[in-house]
Amino acid sequence: MLFPAPLWPRIASGEVTVAFRSWKRPTVKAGGTLITPAGQLAIDRVEVVDAAKITRADARRAGFDDADAVRTHLGTDPDPDPDRQAYRVRFHLLGDDPRIALRADDHLSADDRALLDRKLAGLDQRSPTGPWTTATLAVIRDHPAVVSTDLAERLGDERPRFKLRVRRLKALGLTESLEVGYRLSPRGATYLAGDPTAPGG
Repeated sequence: MLFPAPLWPRIASGEVTVAFRSWKRPTVKAGGTLITPAGQLAIDRVEVVDAAKITRADARRAGFDDADAVRTHLGTDPDPDPDRQAYRVRFHLLGDDPRIALRADDHLSADDRALLDRKLAGLDQRSPTGPWTTATLAVIRDHPAVVSTDLAERLGDERPRFKLRVRRLKALGLTESLEVGYRLSPRGATYLAGDPTAPGG
């Protein structure tokens, strides 16, 4: 569940606490969490709603001016998709994205490095195209702030798969997204510097 950039500060401030989505099935559930650019959210409630009964107050809590704007956003006006339903998601800010602190932590103990080794080896072993983690970290190190299309081509990879792989590295605290492209986090740079199999800088 993604949020547009203009909503990030309003979510972080607690002004926006509701989201409306049109789904065949929900992608979040009550009691779960969601990491967003505004921070980590706790999902309080997920419920099917009648789009015609959405109130202005709910619309404002979702960051819209009025209920008609929500209905337009949902695609239920004027011709709803019969395979989809409107959902209201209530949430609150749980705290900062825990990956931020992890990315900044470049003091890797032997246990930290061993855990990362195991996680990256698992990603490599499950890949249908062979090992990719070290090469992906190295190309990001050598080409920071370069568009993903170019980086994928350098690795002979498809852009959608490359982006998914980078997100997996980001979840481990090893990379950071920039306005354009990526860079290694301090943690990622320290890890890659200690990897004897990594290509040279």
